[in-house]
Amino acid sequence: MAVGRVLRWFGKPLGVTVLVVGLALAGAGLYWFQPWKLWVDETVRDEIPTAAPAGGANEAAEGAEPSDGAAPTAPAGPVTLAEGELISHEHTTTGSVKILRLADGSRTLRLENLDTSNGPDLRVLLSDAPVKEGKAGWHVFDDGAYVSLGKLKGNKGDQNYALPADVDLDKFTSVSIWCDRFDVSFGAAPIVGA
Repeated sequence: MAVGRVLRWFGKPLGVTVLVVGLALAGAGLYWFQPWKLWVDETVRDEIPTAAPAGGANEAAEGAEPSDGAAPTAPAGPVTLAEGELISHEHTTTGSVKILRLADGSRTLRLENLDTSNGPDLRVLLSDAPVKEGKAGWHVFDDGAYVSLGKLKGNKGDQNYALPADVDLDKFTSVSIWCDRFDVSFGAAPIVGA
């Protein structure tokens, strides 16, 4: 009997309006909060980046043999310019951050052993703000300068993000896993020259 009354109520214009508005709000809430991401991990396993030395590796092979008979030297691996450890803000976050200079002079920000929660619209930010503990990720960064390195590839694993050539590492002193949707830091790390 009660089910019949509810069905008749939804057959009236007010009932249809309530149903449509309720479904629209539920859909918007699902889109905005994306709650399923709390149970879905995305693991990324980027290799440590390498780049050919400036001038190209083939130039030595095309030229004459070295006069002393020594074999050409292998390109040097990446050099760590700065590094830091992630601390938790809004969500438990662990791992380390490194800024690497590759043989060709380009620079890469590398997240290693990252472990954080998944969430909507997560980004990797390079910031000029100091890293503050506490406050659950709210108001831990001021409105200073930052550079977005793009969307977070995954909430777990090892990841590389190319740094723009014009980024002054003396100006930017921290990295944040930032939820752009809710303006909150999931975790952050101060980066200190190696």
